[in-house]
Amino acid sequence: MTVSEIFASMEYGTAPESAADALAWIAEQGGQFGHFIDGAFTSPGEGFETRNPATGETLARLSQATQDDVDRAVAAARRAQPRWEKLGGHGRARFLYSLARLLQKHSRLFAVLETLDNGKPIREARDIDIPLAQRHFYFHAGMAQLMPTELADRAPIGVCGQIIPWNFPLLMLAWKIAPALAMGNTVVLKPAEYTSLTALLFAEICTQAGLPKGVVNIVIGDGAVGERVVAAPVDKIAFTGSTEVGRRIREQTAGSGKALTLELGGKSPYIVFDDADIDSAVEGLVDAIWFNQGQVCCAGSRLLVHEPVADVFYRKLRARMDKLRVGDPMDKNTDVGAIVDPVQVSHISGLVSANRSGDTHVAPVTIPQTGSFYPPTLITGLNPADTLMQEEIFGPVLVSTTFRTPAEAVQLANNTRYGLAATVWSENINLALDIAPKLAAGIVWINGTNMMDAAAGFGGVRESGFGREGGWEGLAAYTKPKSKPKPLRKIARVTGKASPADAIDRTSKLYIGGKQARPDGGYSRPVFNKSGGLAGHVSLANRKDVRNAVEAARSAGAWSKTTGHLRAQILYYIAENLSARAGEFAARLNALQGGTRGAAEVEATVQRLFTYAAWADKFDGQIHGVPLRGVALGMKEPVGVIGAICPDEAPLLGLVSCMAPAIAMGNRVILAASEPFPLAATDFVQVLETSDVPAGVVNILTGDHADSAAPLAGHMDVDAVWCFGAAGLSETVEKAAASNLKRTWVNHGRARDWNGPDGEGRAFLEAATEVKNVWIPYGE
Repeated sequence: MTVSEIFASMEYGTAPESAADALAWIAEQGGQFGHFIDGAFTSPGEGFETRNPATGETLARLSQATQDDVDRAVAAARRAQPRWEKLGGHGRARFLYSLARLLQKHSRLFAVLETLDNGKPIREARDIDIPLAQRHFYFHAGMAQLMPTELADRAPIGVCGQIIPWNFPLLMLAWKIAPALAMGNTVVLKPAEYTSLTALLFAEICTQAGLPKGVVNIVIGDGAVGERVVAAPVDKIAFTGSTEVGRRIREQTAGSGKALTLELGGKSPYIVFDDADIDSAVEGLVDAIWFNQGQVCCAGSRLLVHEPVADVFYRKLRARMDKLRVGDPMDKNTDVGAIVDPVQVSHISGLVSANRSGDTHVAPVTIPQTGSFYPPTLITGLNPADTLMQEEIFGPVLVSTTFRTPAEAVQLANNTRYGLAATVWSENINLALDIAPKLAAGIVWINGTNMMDAAAGFGGVRESGFGREGGWEGLAAYTKPKSKPKPLRKIARVTGKASPADAIDRTSKLYIGGKQARPDGGYSRPVFNKSGGLAGHVSLANRKDVRNAVEAARSAGAWSKTTGHLRAQILYYIAENLSARAGEFAARLNALQGGTRGAAEVEATVQRLFTYAAWADKFDGQIHGVPLRGVALGMKEPVGVIGAICPDEAPLLGLVSCMAPAIAMGNRVILAASEPFPLAATDFVQVLETSDVPAGVVNILTGDHADSAAPLAGHMDVDAVWCFGAAGLSETVEKAAASNLKRTWVNHGRARDWNGPDGEGRAFLEAATEVKNVWIPYGE
């Protein structure tokens, strides 16, 4: 073409990246790979081929890990962990820094290998994935250095089993391995079956960095290998992948004592208001849904457009998507590369073909004859309940509907079981900042999308999982308190035959929705003093009572919108009213438990109320130091409705230690009171009734914990469950919580000192809050 013809057509030429060095590296290994265990590669065994999704050509042959391979990897990590921990923060920081530098030195090799193995465009791997992976190792080198001073009361969890997906192979590896190593853990990582090559190259640079043997172990294979890692004797499982698999992992690890974080699927809303910069919003949407062929858990796959600008927005969007270049991922001018595998292409095609709603526009792009490709697709005019508006497609398919008001936009955005990310486009920053806190998502981007950094935690709510990756909040998943808890001592109910002191009925009711309520089942049982005297009767809650309590808590949602100052005043008021009746409560506790510790427990309870009243308006979020002309706000938000199985010991102090931090942070609670000493809780109802606590904010159930635990943990409208009851309840709660993948905090049969620092503090506040990161770029 002549220069004039080029200017007239404005057509792109090709700009191919050479794959020679990456292919040479594969050839140097003989074209086949074993696992990386205890600092060395194993001999290749039986396995499978990994292919270039853009051509279908075989890249290498990988080994399928056996049970013995996984066992040896876990054993190597277990041997290495104490020495790695004792190396200290500075010693670990030096290794992490070395890994970051080696990632930089080999960045082009990593980028090309990632593109060959995954099918994403080379410029995405080169300019986004690899630099961000490097950033995570640099950032966590700093975290390792700071751990001895800034996290002095925390210790590593131990050996971490980590399972990552195929859409961001090296980046997900960095997200998992960097914080784990920084905090003194060792790891057994299983990369995705489709995309293991960059993980194996990373293993090679671990040896170049001189990383001690066993600190990083990598086992390869399909989902069966992941199941072996989950079942292995590790201390933590970190999983990124589908919601379906995440739910199975939650069920399989229930009661095992293993820490668990899940980063799962999404159906993220992309909201465009009528005052948005339309051209910028269209360009942002290209990045939101066609980046990495739409194979992104936080992809803006659900477009919500303000009705007044819908027509013009759709017209501009169709014009833009029609110009997207689909083809060779190794071409630097390619916009949309290859889908990872023909199986995924079939999945996408099946979902789109089954749809009978809306209007479908398929970009008239040239699709290569070989390889796994799918054209950019837009489907407008869908209803909120349509399958494609609810199910994660995980491909270059955008679905859309319109809205009329900001309130409707929020309602549509939250009409999903997921809650990973959201995007808001508006030139009215007041509107954008009003909408962002209302969205059920772990991360919200304003006038931008897919902004991520190691300093700002990434993760979701609802069925998008729990836990955060990156930032200070991400370190909580890789550390535990240094204190060594003792086994929980079972406290049996006191029995007796004595008559009551007087003939007045002493049957205590449940406390639901601000009222004392009779139990649905109509049953009660006697409660005896330590001396055997009849202290009264207590109601036995059942599944229906749990349901009623959850409904009451849900209806009290306005509590989450109140100010910290107001919540603090009410907590102070509760403390004041309890203090006024201190002698009465102390006498009751002494009679129920025996001894003379009642007065001390009441005083400790009053102090605990004061503590969380103090924290109510002081547990601040932060502005993250991300590389952005703007701010990334780490906002602390209430979890929602929290169910708590309160401890049998310290019946008043334990109940308030669960209630106070939860309501201080704006949550509503359902408290299952101490089994052997429930009357301390039912007496406390009278204090709540005189302390201006809004109806439904605090609900108290009595009876057997075993009757409440599963219904509470399995209820779809409960957002988190804390369990400090008997040992076996931890498994019950964790297994039932898989229903909607709610957060759990359980004791696994370990005791907590409710009178000491272990019974209060930041751990409770962190369990009572979610971190939502809101990214706000500014400037012209």
